[in-house]
Amino acid sequence: MTNSTITLAEDLTITRMGYGAMQLAGPGVFGPPKDRDQAIAVLREAVALGVTHIDTSDFYGPTVVNEIIKEALHPYPADLVLVTKVGARRGDDASWIPDLAPDALRAQVHDNLEHLGLDVLDVVNLRTEFHDGPGEGSIAEQFTVLAELQQEGLIRHLGVSGVTIAQIREAQAIAPVRTVQNLYNLVNRQDDDVVDYCADNGIAYASFFPLGGFTPLQSETLAKVAARLDATPQQVALAWLLQRSTTSVVIPGTSSRAHLRENVAARDLVLPADAITELDAIGA
Repeated sequence: MTNSTITLAEDLTITRMGYGAMQLAGPGVFGPPKDRDQAIAVLREAVALGVTHIDTSDFYGPTVVNEIIKEALHPYPADLVLVTKVGARRGDDASWIPDLAPDALRAQVHDNLEHLGLDVLDVVNLRTEFHDGPGEGSIAEQFTVLAELQQEGLIRHLGVSGVTIAQIREAQAIAPVRTVQNLYNLVNRQDDDVVDYCADNGIAYASFFPLGGFTPLQSETLAKVAARLDATPQQVALAWLLQRSTTSVVIPGTSSRAHLRENVAARDLVLPADAITELDAIGA
């Protein structure tokens, strides 16, 4: 089995198999879910399965997902780490709008605190304006705002999302960076250098859309490897990410308890060397 947890700071240990709560909102990550009771059941089962790393944000819904997390899990288990994001808001048409002004970031942190029912947030990731395709602009002003809120005691740890190595280094010069959350999976390998940088610097690298988005990756090679290992393609894709580096973590999302159990089982799947060679070739 791949090491199941990763310690990023003295007071920050997370399970490498996390749970992404985004899909607990309605279609398009907007509005309430079709079945709120089912959403609550999925969260409770994730914790029962040993997941201590839940990824969320107040702009999922908006507010809907955080409110469901609070209803399902508050008061929170002592070892549960809630990782949230700031840096965007939702339009009335469900659009995603960058919102990175200092006052907006401060308000978003307070909104997350309120809707999660917390006095301090475990981890806050800055969702940069480059989220959908990393650019080389500065993130210093925005990250400094979060560092100030950390100094005020409202945030324990900081991370970044949608960033390059240069931007991670820029943030590290301001405050410790514990997590990076970028697009990366078996097919989308443009972030290889960032994955390696995070491993070298003890930073958790969380792949969002670890299965390629809302539909699982489709690949003949992946299917063949999965059949040989008596696993599903999704499980193999997640296991590949967990074995990709020592600090890789995954946050697959689902609104189904059956899919949740399937995803979590991937933490126990060890891919042999020949399978990794075949899978590596998919993204070559």
